Amino acid sequence: MIQEDFEREIKVIVVGNGQIGKTSMTKRFCKGAYSDEYKKTIGVDFLEKTHYVSDLGDDVRFLVWDTAGQEEFDTITRTYYRGAGACVLVFSTTDRASFDAVPTWVRKVKEECGNIAMCLVQNKVDLIDKSVVTPEEAENLARSLGTKFFRTSVKDNLNVTPVFEHLAALQDRLARQGHVERMDAAQQLPQRGPSVNAFGGGGASGAPAARTTAAGASSTAASGSAKSAGAPAGASSSVPEGGAAFKISAKPTTSRTGGKKKLMSSMKCSII
Repeated sequence: MIQEDFEREIKVIVVGNGQIGKTSMTKRFCKGAYSDEYKKTIGVDFLEKTHYVSDLGDDVRFLVWDTAGQEEFDTITRTYYRGAGACVLVFSTTDRASFDAVPTWVRKVKEECGNIAMCLVQNKVDLIDKSVVTPEEAENLARSLGTKFFRTSVKDNLNVTPVFEHLAALQDRLARQGHVERMDAAQQLPQRGPSVNAFGGGGASGAPAARTTAAGASSTAASGSAKSAGAPAGASSSVPEGGAAFKISAKPTTSRTGGKKKLMSSMKCSII
C-alpha cells in the first residue's frame, strides 16, 4: 500500500503598527536575511518556509503573511487574516504608540479569525537603552491577553525562530483540545430508543415486542418493494416467523411472454 506524507501547514499573520520590524522579522525567519533599509509594506506580503519543530517532532510548512500596519490599508489587510491559525502581535521597544495599539490589533484579529494561537513580541530589544516601555508593562500586557511574551531582536537574530515554533505547537494543542471538546459534546447527546433491524432484532435487549414490530416492518417493506418493481397483480407475500424471508408466486402475463413461456410455479426471494 502506498502511503502519502501529509505535511503540517499553518498560516501565520504578523500584525502591528508600521515601522516596528514586522517585515524584517518575516524575512529573517523565512529567508535568514536582514536589512536596515526600511520599505513600507503595501497591503500584505507573503513568504513561506518549511521548518522542523521539535515540540511536534515534525516538519511544519509556515505560510507567513506580513501585513501593513498603516490604517489606510486596514480594509485590505483584514481580508487576509481569514483562515489564519496563528498570529504574531508585534510592538517596538522604541515606539510607545505601537505598544498602546496592541489591544486594538487583538480585537481586529479576533473579529476575523476568532480565538487563534497568539503571542506577544517586543521587537528591537537591541535598543533597550532607548526603551519607552517598561518590562513590567510588557509582561502585564501579555498576562492580560493570556499570551506568551517574547523579546526579540531581528537585527541580532534573537528569539525570532522560537516565536514561530511556539505558535505552531500552540496551534496544534488548541486544535487537539477543540477536537476533544467536540467529541465530549457528541457523547452528551441524548440516547435514542431501541433500534429495529431487518432480522427482527430489537435493541440491546432484543425484546420480543421489537421482533414482532420488525417482522411487520419487513412484510410491509417486501410488499412495497414488489409493487415498485412492477410485480403482477395477485402476487402474495408471506413472512416466516422472525421476518427473515418472503415468497412471491405469480403467473407470467401473455403480454410479457407472448404465450411462449410456461407457468412459473414459484419464485423465491430471500433477504440475507
